[in-house]
Amino acid sequence: MQGLGELEALVMDVLWRSSDALRVRDVIDGLDDDREPAYTTVMTVLDNLHRKDWVHRERVGRAYRYQAARSREEAAADALRSLLDSTGDPTGVLLHFARGTSDNESKILARGLRERGKKKKK
Repeated sequence: MQGLGELEALVMDVLWRSSDALRVRDVIDGLDDDREPAYTTVMTVLDNLHRKDWVHRERVGRAYRYQAARSREEAAADALRSLLDSTGDPTGVLLHFARGTSDNESKILARGLRERGKKKKK
């Protein structure tokens, strides 16, 4: 995910897979790779993600519980928006992308545009 380091992205993946707020230990246990980073490393990563507004945290007893501040899909859409804004030619990028979509992806894009139109009319 754009704007995240390798471990930050792994931590976010754990949070996105969970519907519950997680403790640092829960996040460590949920990491898919073979390495087990130090507790303090993951705690620092979660603190950094909180400062970057990627996660919300709530103090429960002496520890925090962490939850993603937005869904994986919202974060991906935000990254795409940022990328488009940085290109200097968002129209060209969008047209190039649209020409390369599958039939199913084209249907999904069309549905999103229809829903957007309905939302604006309200």
